Amino acid sequence: MNTAEQSSLLRGEPRRWLVTGAAGFIGSNLLEALLAQNQVVVGLDNFSTGFRHNLDQIRANVTSKQWAGLTFIEGDIRELDICAGACAGVDVVLHQAALGSVPRSIQDPILTHGSNITGSLNMLVAARDAGVKRFVYAASSSTYGDHPGLPKVEEIIGRPLSPYAVTKYVAELYADVFQRCYGLDSIGLRYFNVFGRRQHPDGAYAAVIPKWIAQLIRGEPVQIHGDGETSRDFCYVDNVVQANLRAATCTDPSALNQVFNIAAGGRTTLNELFNAIRTGLVSDFPHIAQSQARYGEFRPGDVRHSLADISKAERLLGYRPTHSMTEGLTEAMAWYAKNVIASN
Repeated sequence: MNTAEQSSLLRGEPRRWLVTGAAGFIGSNLLEALLAQNQVVVGLDNFSTGFRHNLDQIRANVTSKQWAGLTFIEGDIRELDICAGACAGVDVVLHQAALGSVPRSIQDPILTHGSNITGSLNMLVAARDAGVKRFVYAASSSTYGDHPGLPKVEEIIGRPLSPYAVTKYVAELYADVFQRCYGLDSIGLRYFNVFGRRQHPDGAYAAVIPKWIAQLIRGEPVQIHGDGETSRDFCYVDNVVQANLRAATCTDPSALNQVFNIAAGGRTTLNELFNAIRTGLVSDFPHIAQSQARYGEFRPGDVRHSLADISKAERLLGYRPTHSMTEGLTEAMAWYAKNVIASN
């Protein structure tokens, strides 16, 4: 979605937005898109996985007048009073704050539960009490669990394979119940392996695309869990920004209180991904030409294959991916090539 299309979606009635997880990967991209369209935004983050330098980058990318439209709150969604203060006077909530990563949830299920279930429940209560008109929240493709069917359709899920998957599904259940009991309209977006600018490349729980890009540029070994034939529907972050804006502004009553797959609608194996990244970077970083991946054990909790049916989001939200996986990867590699070097 380009700037003109964003402007078209956001034109009309003034709105006050809340973005939770605003200093994180997806949240910071949403925050920038909203400020660039002269929206009034409250940002909430506790910096557990978000970064102040993400906010610094946004400030550099928007005008001083647009930046003045942001009220930032440093706080934790596990505290109800923080959520209540953030929701005061807000029309639309884009709830992105969560503790991601399947491996992290297996390592520390209590911490993941606190952020993803208690935190989401607090946000729903605060949004209800503040009279928020629309609650859009980040759901997850991990909800499909062990169901083998491809492509994944919203109405058919399996058993969860990790504590993380449990927490994201419980958040969906709570959102549905809050509509039934309290009339709070919500839309859940089941993200499929989102990647792009500002996704942190380092640490034990880093996502595969930024991690591999950074490792190859730095000349570090790349580890593939399993045989490399595990496949994912990788979705560029601009597609996710579009989906959130469409969910927040859609007027079709049949789209409300639904969950939607948000993906590119394609499938890439880890072996294909590694080769694509190596090929895309080698002209600027010749040392990468001889890089080979190392193979190890499969990770517990990982889904073997993932591919989204995005027809429901296309039909009810008007969602159309603007970036294929390949197009998004090209943009992401250029961004990381610049920023990984700058950070070294």
